[in-house]
Amino acid sequence: MRGRGTGDHCVANLPGGEIVSVSVGLDVAARTVDVVWRRHGVNSKVSTYEQAPAGHARLVKALQALQPDHVVLEATGIYYLDLAVALHQAGLPVSVINPKSARRFAELKLVDTKTDAVDAGLLAEFGQRMTPRRWSAPDQTRLALRDLGRQINRLTAARTQAKNRLHALQAKAATLKLLIQDERAGILQLDRRIARLEKAALAVIAESSELSAQLRCMRAAKGIGQTTVIALLAEFCLLPADLKAPQVSCHAGLDVRLTQSGSSLNRPARLSKSGNRYLRAALFMPAMSAIQHEPRAKAFYQALVARGKKKLQALCAVMRKYLTGLWVCFRQAIAFDPARLFADIHLART
Repeated sequence: MRGRGTGDHCVANLPGGEIVSVSVGLDVAARTVDVVWRRHGVNSKVSTYEQAPAGHARLVKALQALQPDHVVLEATGIYYLDLAVALHQAGLPVSVINPKSARRFAELKLVDTKTDAVDAGLLAEFGQRMTPRRWSAPDQTRLALRDLGRQINRLTAARTQAKNRLHALQAKAATLKLLIQDERAGILQLDRRIARLEKAALAVIAESSELSAQLRCMRAAKGIGQTTVIALLAEFCLLPADLKAPQVSCHAGLDVRLTQSGSSLNRPARLSKSGNRYLRAALFMPAMSAIQHEPRAKAFYQALVARGKKKLQALCAVMRKYLTGLWVCFRQAIAFDPARLFADIHLART
């Protein structure tokens, strides 16, 4: 599909030699990429390219002719990554932003309409006004690990659902044996698929001494099994290494959202859940295990419950603590140490 619009012929300099900032917004969908570029505070008409390698190549060529200062797209779904890698490899100043940032920017602009063209225009303006950091593409080893980790995550969720169905079937006296046998066969097949992918992921990790060391350090945490550490490492390895712990919590959607204003508005604090769902899913069971088998985590959890927190809120706090500790393991290649995360049992109760 050929691009529509005049972006291919844009000139980035004024006649007097003044440099003009040009920002491009890309709204990535399953089949198409909508493109809007912005200059002098005015958006261009939308151009559309095919969401495929050939379409990416045409888009790269058009953007190279445009010479933008920023090319902004959101980290949504699975479709943005190949395009972001292609843009980075072409030397374009690509920025991949959290969808939450784009949504908040739209709210700030009081934009209620949501179409692909409007979204692309907002991303272009975001790049011009907010000057987001440039994104660097990970190497092929880390991209492969990320894909394997997410597939393992999806299959693990499917296996949990299958086990729940099996439990429901077995609770009924009149259930056909064939249905129980079929569900068990499905679970066994999922076990085999997960084991095969875990083996492949461990082989990928073994090719990198850095990833191997990070895996060993993260495995030192109680409740972190092989499946979990692969899932976490697969997500961590694509994040910028200079992210701080609060930024990682925000990325995972484990940051707390407060809604308080004056004396009339005081809603309970909630998790934003607007970040990486794979990280949240990978941390849930380790946190459940930690509050049972890790003394410091258990004391921290019990202290929060004693102060009036709901059990789920206290569990999410443990998840956030574990995320912080595991991120330190990943960045510094040091073994997980709960003493650095959780206060002494007496301090936790104060």
